[in-house]
Amino acid sequence: MDYGYLCGIAVGLAMDACAASITSGACMRRVRFPFALKISFLFGFFQALMPMAGWLIGKAGEDIIRSLDHWIALILLGYLGGSMIWESHKKKMDGEACPVQDDIPLKRLLAMAVATSIDALATGIVLPTAVGAGTPARMAVSVLIIGMITFFICLIGVYAGHRFGTFCAGYAETAGGVVLITIGVKIFIEHMFLE
Repeated sequence: MDYGYLCGIAVGLAMDACAASITSGACMRRVRFPFALKISFLFGFFQALMPMAGWLIGKAGEDIIRSLDHWIALILLGYLGGSMIWESHKKKMDGEACPVQDDIPLKRLLAMAVATSIDALATGIVLPTAVGAGTPARMAVSVLIIGMITFFICLIGVYAGHRFGTFCAGYAETAGGVVLITIGVKIFIEHMFLE
């Protein structure tokens, strides 16, 4: 299993959740550790759950996917990365701001956690190809690593957002998008020209 790729994908996927964590921290009058823990856990949990669901969907059409996996990786990771870069640019242009508040309702946190992890669902389809996580045990390790990386990045993001505002949120999303596109291109080149 390629842990370098896996960590790269995990960091790339986590940038959406990181940007949401930074924004949430920036909107808080005061950030308490239980709040930071709650938001980090929710983002990490859904970021781990979605690739597993994607992997199960991919298993259903495994024979077809195996012959096209490098194209699927290029298209999906390219699209997800491009979307993240576009969203980041759009938010900067719109000058999105948030009102200062004392807490964020659980329902809204859940909606954010699900929304920021949708791209991880698609990534779960190509994860076995990208990192060699074709068996259930390897997939379990992969999603655990993805969830843990997201958790720690979001924990830092909440406090960074509170300290520095939303300034760095857009850059996190852009960086995540670039990472995903780069990994998609690398997988495609390796499968097309180096095998």
